[in-house]
Amino acid sequence: MTSIRTRFYRDKVNGKFMGVCAGIADYTGIDVLWIRLTAVVLVFSTGIAIPAYFAIGFLAERKPPALYADAQEARFWQGVRQSPARTAREVRASFRDIDRRLAEVESFYVSSNPRLSAEIESLR
Repeated sequence: MTSIRTRFYRDKVNGKFMGVCAGIADYTGIDVLWIRLTAVVLVFSTGIAIPAYFAIGFLAERKPPALYADAQEARFWQGVRQSPARTAREVRASFRDIDRRLAEVESFYVSSNPRLSAEIESLR
């Protein structure tokens, strides 16, 4: 997965300090409040949380401003990052549904129009 939409970015627009927690929330699809609460708990329970936060803050790239067109696209890419196989199955199922509906439309128009039916059969 080399798409720019599957990489981790720090989100300065929605972030409070360096955008690390907002970036993790965007990447995983978990609400940013839970990520921030986890970060606070880690700060008080371990000594590694603060250096790790700053390391991620300095090493991670900023989120491009027009990364997603809308919220639905953002949710799709979060699903791709979480489970690519599940997302592929969902897309495949969606295409099967579209194909089935298109076949229904085609059969409706062909069954009511014998001339069109003959033309389609001659093309096959």
